[in-house]
Amino acid sequence: MNAMDSEPDATAFVIAVAPLHRHDLVRGLAAAGVQSEGFGTVPDLLRARQADDAGCVVLDVDRPGLPGLAGQELLLRAGFAHPLIVLTGYGGVAVAVRALQRGAFDLIEKPCALPQMVASVAQALAFDRSRRGSHRERTAFLGRLNRLTPRERAVMALIVAGKANKVVAQELGISKKTVETHRARVMEKLAVGSLAELVRLDTLHGAG
Repeated sequence: MNAMDSEPDATAFVIAVAPLHRHDLVRGLAAAGVQSEGFGTVPDLLRARQADDAGCVVLDVDRPGLPGLAGQELLLRAGFAHPLIVLTGYGGVAVAVRALQRGAFDLIEKPCALPQMVASVAQALAFDRSRRGSHRERTAFLGRLNRLTPRERAVMALIVAGKANKVVAQELGISKKTVETHRARVMEKLAVGSLAELVRLDTLHGAG
């Protein structure tokens, strides 16, 4: 995955207290074709950006041990679900485990080579794009699902469960032709072209 394959406005938000180090990180990513923006602290990022902005976060931990992960906690409390890459010069199992348990996408020990950083950021941006695409799909699907009538929802539930039209008709006390009509309307309203697609969307988004 090339970093340039991300969304046009996807940005790597680089957080590092030391100005020179922050500048070097942003410049290195930019040279590799990654749109990036630097911030001195997590609060600086939170004031400048929204939680739904596309991208990932590169957090340089400047304090040893678990206290250095306070920035990660701030991001989580602010609702930033962006893939988080933690840079640390204070390696240790406790730090790595804590960061990953709290949802960090990657943890890189400093000093790190630029290609390693670029590769991690590219993967994080790709993950973010996939996550956002899934969210958009879910939102659209649930919106269309709300257009179904109670009867159409009942027919859909039985169809997704793998029951044939004849069985659906028997369970709902309606004719097979009526089931076929409702089924066609369900497919049309949900903008799906096949039973397989309907089952996939229902399974992924828990709307059945």
